[in-house]
Amino acid sequence: MVVKKKTPKVEAVVLDDVKLKSLTDSLSVEGDSRSIELAQVLKDSLSSPDPVEQIQLISKAGFMLEQLSEDVSSTGPLLHACLSTLAFLYTTLPAKNPLKRAVASALHSGPDWLEEKTVGWLSECLSSSLSSTNTDHFPHLTDSITSCLDGFKIGEKCVHRLLTEVLQFFQRTLNYYVEQNRGLAGRHVAQAQLMQSCLAVVKASMLVVQRSQEPISSAMLSSSSDQSDLHQVLCALLNCFTCILTDEEFLQTVQSTAGMAVVLFIRSIIGNGEDVPVIVAGLLQCSVDAGDTAPQWLRQSCAGLYDRSRPAAVALYLSHGALAMLSWRGKTQSSQTEKLLLLIPEVLLSLDTRVKESSTVMVVARVLTLWSGAAVDCVQVDTCPPLLLSSLVGGSPLIARLHHHIYAHWEHPLDGVRHQTRTLFQNLLKIHQHCSDHKSDPTSDPYISQLTRDLLALEWHMKGKYGTLDCLVEHLGAEYLLKLDGGLPSRLLGLMGDQTLAPYASDLLEKLFVSHKALLCAQFWDGHAWIDGWHEVWVTPLLKVLCTARLDQTTYILDYFLPKLLRCNPSSLSHMVQALQEMPYCSEGAGSRGALGALMTCLRAARSQGVLKSDEEELWGGLVSLPLMRQALVHKHDQVRMDALGLICESHRSTEKLSRQEMELIRHFLPFNLNSQSPGVRQQTVSLLKKLLCRVKDSAQLLQKRPEQHENDKDQQVLNMYQEFLRWFCETLFQVLHPGASFSRCLMALHLLLLVAEHFTFNTGSVGFALGESVSVAHAQAVLYCLANNFLEVKQLASNLLQKLPPSAVRLQEPDRLQSLLQVALNLSTSTKPFDSVTAAHLLNLLLHQPGLQDALLGCIQEQNIPLRPPALNQSQVSEASTLEQNTLAVVQWLMICLKEEILKAESSLLQASACCPLYGRAHCITAVLQQINTGSLALLSQWRAVVSELIGLCYRMSDVVSPVVQSSSPEGLIPMDTESETSADLQKILQEIQPRDSNDFFTSARELDPSETSHNSEQKEPENDVHKQQICNTGGSDGEAYRVTAQMVLVCCWRTMKEVSMLLGHLCQSMTLYCPLTHPDSRGIITENQVEGVGKYFREQLLQSRHRGAFELAYVGFVRLTEMLCRSGSATLQQLPAHWLKEVLEEVKSSDPSSKLCATRRSAGIPFYIQALLSSEPKSSSCGLLKMTMRSLTALAMPPNDGATESSTVPQVHALNILRALYRDTRLGENIVPFVSEGMQAAILGFTSPVWAVRNSSTLLFSTLITRIFGVKKGKDEHSKKNRMTGREFFTRFPALYPFLLSQLQEAAASVNSDSGQVKLHPSLFLLLLVLGRLYPSPMDGSSSPLGLAPFMPLIIRCGRSAVYRTREMAARALVPFVLVTQVPSTIQTLLEELPEVPGPGIQQNHIHGTLLQVLSLLRSYLTDTHRPQSENTQDCDLSSAILPRLWLATRRNLCLVTRGAFLDLLGCLCGCIPVPVSESPLKKLREETLHILMASELVAPQGPDDIDLSVPGATQYLQSLAHIAISVCVESPHLWECPEADGFQRDLLERLLQCPHYEVRLFALEQFLKRLQRTEDKSQHCGQGPLPFELSVSSLTSLALHETYPGCQAKVLQVLAVLPLSSLLPWRDGMMSLSCQEVLEHLLTLLETSTHSVELYCATLSLTSRLVVHLAESTPQELSEAAVVYLSRWGALVLQSCGEEQSAEVKLMSAEVLVKAVPTLLTAPALPLGITHTVALWKCLFTLLQDEDQDVRDGAADFTCYIPTHLHNTGVATGAVSPPVALEMGVGLLCQLFQMWDHVAAGVVNLIEWLLGDEQLDTNCAESPDLDEEFLFEKGDLNLWAEPLLWARMLHGHLSALLRVAYSPGVRATELDRLSAIANSNSLTAQSSMKALPALFQFSATIVYGKTTLLKERTSLAQSLLETLKYT
Repeated sequence: MVVKKKTPKVEAVVLDDVKLKSLTDSLSVEGDSRSIELAQVLKDSLSSPDPVEQIQLISKAGFMLEQLSEDVSSTGPLLHACLSTLAFLYTTLPAKNPLKRAVASALHSGPDWLEEKTVGWLSECLSSSLSSTNTDHFPHLTDSITSCLDGFKIGEKCVHRLLTEVLQFFQRTLNYYVEQNRGLAGRHVAQAQLMQSCLAVVKASMLVVQRSQEPISSAMLSSSSDQSDLHQVLCALLNCFTCILTDEEFLQTVQSTAGMAVVLFIRSIIGNGEDVPVIVAGLLQCSVDAGDTAPQWLRQSCAGLYDRSRPAAVALYLSHGALAMLSWRGKTQSSQTEKLLLLIPEVLLSLDTRVKESSTVMVVARVLTLWSGAAVDCVQVDTCPPLLLSSLVGGSPLIARLHHHIYAHWEHPLDGVRHQTRTLFQNLLKIHQHCSDHKSDPTSDPYISQLTRDLLALEWHMKGKYGTLDCLVEHLGAEYLLKLDGGLPSRLLGLMGDQTLAPYASDLLEKLFVSHKALLCAQFWDGHAWIDGWHEVWVTPLLKVLCTARLDQTTYILDYFLPKLLRCNPSSLSHMVQALQEMPYCSEGAGSRGALGALMTCLRAARSQGVLKSDEEELWGGLVSLPLMRQALVHKHDQVRMDALGLICESHRSTEKLSRQEMELIRHFLPFNLNSQSPGVRQQTVSLLKKLLCRVKDSAQLLQKRPEQHENDKDQQVLNMYQEFLRWFCETLFQVLHPGASFSRCLMALHLLLLVAEHFTFNTGSVGFALGESVSVAHAQAVLYCLANNFLEVKQLASNLLQKLPPSAVRLQEPDRLQSLLQVALNLSTSTKPFDSVTAAHLLNLLLHQPGLQDALLGCIQEQNIPLRPPALNQSQVSEASTLEQNTLAVVQWLMICLKEEILKAESSLLQASACCPLYGRAHCITAVLQQINTGSLALLSQWRAVVSELIGLCYRMSDVVSPVVQSSSPEGLIPMDTESETSADLQKILQEIQPRDSNDFFTSARELDPSETSHNSEQKEPENDVHKQQICNTGGSDGEAYRVTAQMVLVCCWRTMKEVSMLLGHLCQSMTLYCPLTHPDSRGIITENQVEGVGKYFREQLLQSRHRGAFELAYVGFVRLTEMLCRSGSATLQQLPAHWLKEVLEEVKSSDPSSKLCATRRSAGIPFYIQALLSSEPKSSSCGLLKMTMRSLTALAMPPNDGATESSTVPQVHALNILRALYRDTRLGENIVPFVSEGMQAAILGFTSPVWAVRNSSTLLFSTLITRIFGVKKGKDEHSKKNRMTGREFFTRFPALYPFLLSQLQEAAASVNSDSGQVKLHPSLFLLLLVLGRLYPSPMDGSSSPLGLAPFMPLIIRCGRSAVYRTREMAARALVPFVLVTQVPSTIQTLLEELPEVPGPGIQQNHIHGTLLQVLSLLRSYLTDTHRPQSENTQDCDLSSAILPRLWLATRRNLCLVTRGAFLDLLGCLCGCIPVPVSESPLKKLREETLHILMASELVAPQGPDDIDLSVPGATQYLQSLAHIAISVCVESPHLWECPEADGFQRDLLERLLQCPHYEVRLFALEQFLKRLQRTEDKSQHCGQGPLPFELSVSSLTSLALHETYPGCQAKVLQVLAVLPLSSLLPWRDGMMSLSCQEVLEHLLTLLETSTHSVELYCATLSLTSRLVVHLAESTPQELSEAAVVYLSRWGALVLQSCGEEQSAEVKLMSAEVLVKAVPTLLTAPALPLGITHTVALWKCLFTLLQDEDQDVRDGAADFTCYIPTHLHNTGVATGAVSPPVALEMGVGLLCQLFQMWDHVAAGVVNLIEWLLGDEQLDTNCAESPDLDEEFLFEKGDLNLWAEPLLWARMLHGHLSALLRVAYSPGVRATELDRLSAIANSNSLTAQSSMKALPALFQFSATIVYGKTTLLKERTSLAQSLLETLKYT
């Protein structure tokens, strides 16, 4: 996007009368003719009000000055007056005014002989200005001095002449600013302005000194330089800069600039000698020696910089100054300069663990990058000094530390830090290249080679890896990296599925393939010889991924990678298309898009990049056929459809004409794709169609602008085609807005219609396409009725669209219609349904723009017989105010009058208000109406001030009415849920008893009611309650109607009212301009300071006392608006309110105790929200003083008190922990909160030691939040995924304070872990410590040592593994893994194993053994799955077998503890079943033999008695599962590793032994693993033709198990296994020695299916296997089925029908869809009708039901039936293969009609379809009960399918039936059937008519559900009757 440069504002010079007269008089003295003429021009300029004219006159004066010759009297007073006037103008004008430039140009135009006088006059004017003491002029004077040095030679001479005065002015100004800053705490706007001014002064002083080096040098060389004024002022300025550097309240930009100024000034005073680097080095080191050797004047002026207590960041800013202000380029440096260059990174790296703020980390990264640039400049000289060479070569200590810094920060949350880190790495490569001996061939450099290997070995989830590899590609070339890792392209493409990694991977890929192409082009002289090799490396893997990968992965490839590849080599497109067209288009995997999708992706990317051209004759160069495009546009996969649509819509040129073929494809696409459930697909569709409409608009404009040519007729044809297409487009979209249309369809249609309105407008004239003519009244009504839709987004879009439709179609100008709609809006605003008030607000917003609204409002008032009327407006004011403002004022005033009445009712009876006139509707409408006006341009100010004042008062009254409920200790359970209206009298009594008197005494004791107190209270209340009982008898008004009030209704009324009050008050404060009658009586403000402050106090009360979450969360939203307004307001009083309120609440929290009103339950309720809102008002760019003060106070309160927990300390601690949690979660605080993470973590961990449960609970919540804040939001199901982990280096670098804390806490916890005593001791914080440590992991880049020493943690974690608590041992094992480097894992494992006893003995501690084994297992598993472990490690150095073999007794019966026996078996299984392992080949073979021997002698395989068979001791299940793991490895997973005796029989027997184990866990595990193996081999066999298993399995054991298994999980698994095996191996079915027939098995399975509804897994498995047998039964008996078989088939069909019901779970429906899809060729389309016509049609109906299911996966699964349709039934022109569910539904109904003809059952088919058309749901005519039900159950929706659209289904059936009747001339339907159907249709028609008559006026808004049902019934009946009429006459 091109941003237009901001043009400077030209303002005329405006002088007061006295000054103007003085200047005019001075220009009126006598002089020569030329001077008089010049003076006249200047006088004209001064008197002219036009700034442009002034510029022209000043330029003319400059030209006249240029023409002056020396012979004219040069000393004339008139000429002096002219120069003086120009000088005065120059010093008066603002710096950015172009007029100032003109004056400077005029002064500069004078002849040389006049220059000295000009300098004198300008110096005089500038000097007089500098002597001004008015502080308001300081910024202007600073700008004037800066502009003097901005290419203005005379100005520069003036500054040199006044150098001392200028610098003294700067010193005076800075002193003032430093002093002023101390008193601006909390006033962020003023503070920000001060910072800007201060920065400008520091920059200006630097500019002056830089431009005045010559005069400063000459002055410093004089003998008394120390006493000279210039020296003193320079020292004084140094003192000012020191104050800025050491004052942390200054912004970093100001401090950073001050650091540069310090170095510049020192260099200017001392000169460019050897002393400068020495002095700067002394300042950086802040050493005593340096202070002693520094000059006296420097020690005095920079005393703060030599103070050891100075802030850490001072060294950072001074380093920046040294790098920026000293010269490093183009010359050999002195030894002192070299030392300074090497000192700077040492100083910066020492800050790594000291700085906390992310902004400071950003500055460190930037300065390090700046240093690396300076170092590159220094080593690029011809002869690089040896010191630099040895210090900066790769591998040196300094470079190693810099690399450590890079690895610690390359994944920093701030983008800027990551970018600077990458640049630093790039510069370090350049430095090494210049310092090493391998300059010519970097690939031969061992350091670079090792670095590259190390980086490639890192895991790919580390984002920092990609940027460094980018640099290495630039440095080494792609070929070198491809040699190291040939699979790099495929691996990077595989990462494109992760959105967080896709941009990084695509950038690296681009670097690689661009570099590779350049290398290949250089190698091959022939222009095309290289292309095949390049395609093989880059394009072939891409096409493979596009065809087979997941859809999200290919989406990111399209977004990030493919465009870059095509830009690099556009000719690759033809290769891609050719390769893809040779592949089959049907995709096999459910998650992939296949070759067709890949083709669309490639073509789309090429089209958008301009690689693929389209012409009128042939679409896209003939690369893709139209039928293929039509198939892609209705493809099953969303992304394939989107890519096909993108191919049509996107174009490199927005003016490219739309071809007729493209329009036809859009016509094909649109009807089937409007109802997408996926928000992403809807967004993409709208976005792409917007591009299409832009093309239509732009190309049409181009055609209309063409001059008269011979192509004019052709152009007109295109325009006519456009008009026809757009009208069809609009017509299609308007038609889908029918009652009952799904949310997604309405949303899409309204979005697209708004796009049409935006691009073309719905005009009705002859201009443009006249689309307004296609908008009928019915269309506009359909959009209007969308306002009643329950979805807010649909309401908003419909409201926007209505304002753009032709007024003649909307018909709002008709008085009756306007009044009726207004009456509906007013009625809806008092509805008890919350969404009705939103509808009312949208209706009012629509009507506000109508001129007749006030008359309609009066009509509504008169109809209600209310004597009140809105106040009349003064005529003079009316003429100024717009119609919108008048209407808004009238509506607001009337709503306020109504609201007053309703508040009075609510004050007398809240129950009555809840039931008939809840307050929130009116308040919501007032807020919505006020949002329509621009408050900055109001004309009726007095009326608005009165309205706002009254509104605020009404808000307070509403709040007073409902606050007792929301401030109660239990607002949700306040009133018992009643279903009888008689009990409502008791509700009023409860309401009267509520007092907001809750306290926090739950910490001390539970409250109990005293019976005597209760009776005493009831006696007191009795008279009052009697009064209210009398009032309640007629709750509802004069007509005596009784309301049914429930707890839900009262609560909704109260919290929604609080919500609307908060939103209204927030909106008033945010939008209404501030009115200050005392200070600005003429201002056009509305709301006063006192009112704003009052609103703030109200919010404070609500947030600190509300208990209901909805109430205080929404009060927070309003309060945020208020705080934003306070920050921006010009009032100093209001600006300081947030700081004042914050201090107040923190003090209240600090002093809170059990009697405090602050709520300590509910996570402190609204208190955290209150503090969040106050802190978020503080600008992020400020010094964040409020945040720092708050965090310091809260972290101090959150820490456990030193004197133990007391009542006075516990409540503040709970509050502090809860508030901290909210602040750490607040994303708006961003990185500013990170410096306080360490303290928060300490508070959370220490909070676990508290004896008070509330403190521990709050600590848990805070700890969880901090884990998320530190390690990021969980990005997957894997709890320990490395995406949510951090290297130890990065963690302790970012949070250095946690290192000693975690270490000391772990030492304390580990000391308490001792299971020797037999007592279980659990340190409270141990779990938290292990959780944190378990999320750290080592980086291979750490080398042999770590910066913060992770080694001390290891022995402590190992010690924790001895705990008597099982969970502690597990967590200790997991936490140990990160602290062991990959290279040290084998040796650590060996050390741990050697601690285990070699023989059993009496003193053995099984807890120790178990903890050690768990740690060994965790380390081994991590090592074996580690992708970057050393591949060529010499396993002889560390052979684990030597430690394991002597301790094998632990896995045998000699070890009596089954838990440790199982753990040791797990270790053996891990070692024996994997390759490679750290064990030599020969010992490994022996180890496998011993393990096999242990397995065969175990209780699982060879039980030695009943105790072995039924093991019931602790750990038995785990032990048996460990044995089963090894057994499965032997016989299923990796039998090739085990040398088994008699391989086949042995493995089969072992597996059968597992399946016969009495423990179901073992059977379940064996079946799960066996099923996985079967599924894997099934996939392989499809490609390789392999068999299912390497050994012959006895299927009879599985079939017997299926019949006799009792555990549902095992039963389901064995049925799943049988469903995978081929049926030929299952039948005949064996049960032991018996053989069962297919029908007997079916009987058993069907019975199981009917009784297994309790287990979804079992039900689905049974249904799948049963269906396979049913299909087999139908296939195997092509002749007529037996009677029993027909019964089984009927039972199966009934069960499938039951499984497709709406009430079923998604899993059951998915299995039903799969079953039906596979039954299509055999049962549903078979010519022989094996199930009979009735059951077959019922199954088809099941399929159609699933195709309209709400679950997307179910619909997609059912749509797969199109792939199974027999070839002879395919219609020409219909898409085959995987299509989207709407297309599949259309195809299915058409296919069924075709089948009816084939089966010769047209009559039965027609009857069935008409029954479907009529529907089976009946309209509930008992409308009297429904309002009560709706009121009673406000939020109960019932079973709704938001996707299905019965009306469209009915129209589709009607269409296909009509076509069927046209084909089958005489269907032969019996007369009795016709009469029956006609009777049903007539009955439904009468029901619909009576229901429609009973509806109220404008029922579309007031009775939307009944209206929708009635419309559907009416339409269905009408369609059915038309078909029945046709049948009667055929």
